[in-house]
Amino acid sequence: MKIDLYKQTGEKSGTVELPKEIFEVPFNKDLVHQALMRQLSNARRGTAHTQVREDVRGGGRKPFRQKGTGNARQGTIRAPHMKGGAIVFGPRKNRNFVKDMPKKQRRQALFCALSEKARTNQIIALESYEAKEPKTKAFSETLKKLPIERNVLVVIPAKEEIIQKSSKNLPTAKTITVNYLNIHDLQRFHTILFLKDAVDRLKETYL
Repeated sequence: MKIDLYKQTGEKSGTVELPKEIFEVPFNKDLVHQALMRQLSNARRGTAHTQVREDVRGGGRKPFRQKGTGNARQGTIRAPHMKGGAIVFGPRKNRNFVKDMPKKQRRQALFCALSEKARTNQIIALESYEAKEPKTKAFSETLKKLPIERNVLVVIPAKEEIIQKSSKNLPTAKTITVNYLNIHDLQRFHTILFLKDAVDRLKETYL
């Protein structure tokens, strides 16, 4: 499969051959969904926390005497049914949301998502981006010259400070290195923009 290759000026300069082992994989909806749920679940943090009886302050003595008040007998104000008391069956911060998934399945799900993007013509390539210093405006103007709809995920072969800093403040763009490609970002962004060198690094990393 081939994708269009563009210059920084927005002119089309040719095509780039994509490896069929990554970009021509049949789409498996269930596998992609499982990988996405795993990623979202593993990003969760158990911050919701309620207090049980042992956590609530007070309760060192009986609220009132055992007999003669007309009330039901009570032993502590920390009981769940008392105002300001403990919470029953509430969330605790020690909850673990981590889900596991075999590495081969995770990789196959990534290939499925990339293949679907390629089939729907949502992947393009850029020869290179050259700039003397990080400039958000300059990088934004370059993206406007390319056939990008809505938002874009820029895939670079390795850390490049100029591109990463230039795109940091753009709400419709995100820069990511090849080895950090993930299902969630592929679902969030409509267009995937590969730097030409990133395609070769993709082969080295995943094949």
